[in-house]
Amino acid sequence: MNSVYRFVRRHREFSLLMLDTVAVIVSYLLAYLIRMDFSLSPPDFQSAHFRAILLFLPVVILLNWAVLGLLKVNRSLWEYIGIDEIIRVCVSAALSNGVWFLVVLAAPIPNYIRSVPAIAAMLQMFLMLSSRGCYRLWRRSQMQKDRVLRALIIGAGSAGNILLRELIRNPVHNCRVIGFVDDAPSKWGKTVSGLEILGSTADLADIARKQRVNIVYIAIPSAGRQRISEVIQLCNDAKLKTRIMDYSVIDQDEIGQNSIRDVSIDDLLGRGEIHLDNSEIGEYLSGKVVMVTGGGGSIGSELCRQILPFGPRQLIVMDIYENNMYALQQEIIMAKRQGKIGRQVEVICLIGSVRDRDRLDHILGKYHPDVLFHAAAHKHVPLVEDSPKEAVKNNVFGTYHTLMACIENRVGKFILISTDKAVNPTNVMGATKRMCELIVQSMRNNGVTKIGAVRFGNVLGSNGSVIPLFKEQIRNGGPVTVTDPEITRYFMTIPEAAQLVLQAGAYANEGDIFVLDMGRPVKILKLAEDLIRLSGLEPYKDIDIVFTGLRPGEKMYEELALGNEKRHKTANNLIYVNEPMEISQEEIRKKLEKLKRVTSEQNNQDVRKLILEIID
Repeated sequence: MNSVYRFVRRHREFSLLMLDTVAVIVSYLLAYLIRMDFSLSPPDFQSAHFRAILLFLPVVILLNWAVLGLLKVNRSLWEYIGIDEIIRVCVSAALSNGVWFLVVLAAPIPNYIRSVPAIAAMLQMFLMLSSRGCYRLWRRSQMQKDRVLRALIIGAGSAGNILLRELIRNPVHNCRVIGFVDDAPSKWGKTVSGLEILGSTADLADIARKQRVNIVYIAIPSAGRQRISEVIQLCNDAKLKTRIMDYSVIDQDEIGQNSIRDVSIDDLLGRGEIHLDNSEIGEYLSGKVVMVTGGGGSIGSELCRQILPFGPRQLIVMDIYENNMYALQQEIIMAKRQGKIGRQVEVICLIGSVRDRDRLDHILGKYHPDVLFHAAAHKHVPLVEDSPKEAVKNNVFGTYHTLMACIENRVGKFILISTDKAVNPTNVMGATKRMCELIVQSMRNNGVTKIGAVRFGNVLGSNGSVIPLFKEQIRNGGPVTVTDPEITRYFMTIPEAAQLVLQAGAYANEGDIFVLDMGRPVKILKLAEDLIRLSGLEPYKDIDIVFTGLRPGEKMYEELALGNEKRHKTANNLIYVNEPMEISQEEIRKKLEKLKRVTSEQNNQDVRKLILEIID
């Protein structure tokens, strides 16, 4: 059997042509039998009618060869047989036999039964399609017989069918699909491409156990993020390796290896879809000069990516660390070449520190930005605890310099990127960010620049965040380190955070502090366990988890609002606004003078103590 398979693969077009030729011969013989009502005796096969069929059969075969070649029927790959292939087969059979039928009618052939070509055409279609279908089923069994993993596909719709084709044809997946799971009761017990729909996702654990399933593929593009998260959790509970179709890179009816990815922690969190009012955002960004400080960082660079589709006239990216900014610049250049970003948008990348007031004045005076997003900051809690002076200089005075430069250079809008750690802070980073919020609120009635701050929690995948750390620890074989089994944090993705910052920017006016809806807080321990399982490993068995204790300044849980802040919903359900507190510029000036004196004269402990005191 293997030698036959190798010959067919090596001489594919010739083999297919010979198979179709057999289909033509059999079709005409069967057509003759049907025409004679199968009431034949041996002498009937020696009749003039039968001899006429045999005599002109070579002509019919040559005519079929010509049409098959014209329509390129035998150049298609049978493992990808679809509706186009079926149509070509049917058209070729109908055309070749139709032409022969017209010839028989126009030039009557003695003893030739004129209805035979019409009957043969239908038989030929059936035989040619059947041979292709049988080959496909046989090839499927050959391709999967040595595969190790047994797979289920969740989603028995068109996406699931497309995914099935990819899993069958591509040996890199090393799996044999044994069936589907779908939540539509009307589909249960039915088949997709010969594979049964075994039940719903609620039955997943039982189905996986009975069918000895090793891996599950999710193909439900119509499901929202929350539903995807629920399905992934069911897979995790059943201890199944889980992969998912990346619908954003699927090209029509075909997918590739890169269209199937591992489940990410973003999928598992399952936050709802974000709906933005693009008209409001476009009103203050389109055709304007927009500047982002800290533009090379995780949030800053994503802000730049999200701003560019709104078509600003200029995007000014400023950062003290040139490597990340250079990488962003090259990414934007490539996107322009590919037509993803309008070539008319000018992107200017500048090295500079927000500590340097002269540099800020020079840039703002030269480019006159309409909007400035202030994302530059030292943000890593343990590092900032060890270097509080630098955090105060960069976060507090950097924000003050940037805001004052905006007001003096008549920038239309200033948006501060803040953090949930600014609420009742217990560490230097949170305290410096709370001080920045106080600065923003004190300047809210400046008469020139509209001001706002956006407060949100941890951002998945940002530089130095817990997710990349856990992934690296898992890659190295563990252990994964968690500070405390009960510690919780709010999380959102980098694109989500950037999108909501842009939306909040449209609302910013007089020192408002916008709070993003971060969903439910997540236990860091559960996050670590889920990441280990998503890597195909078992927590505490394949990868150990070690508890290291809370770090200096670290809180067990984070908050998003102070107790005395009055909070209201905005037009966007995922954005709240806290009414600004009354604080005078004179009060802020005195606080800044104390900080400046202490950072220049005293030790780190004094700085840490003072910054935590003056924000009360």
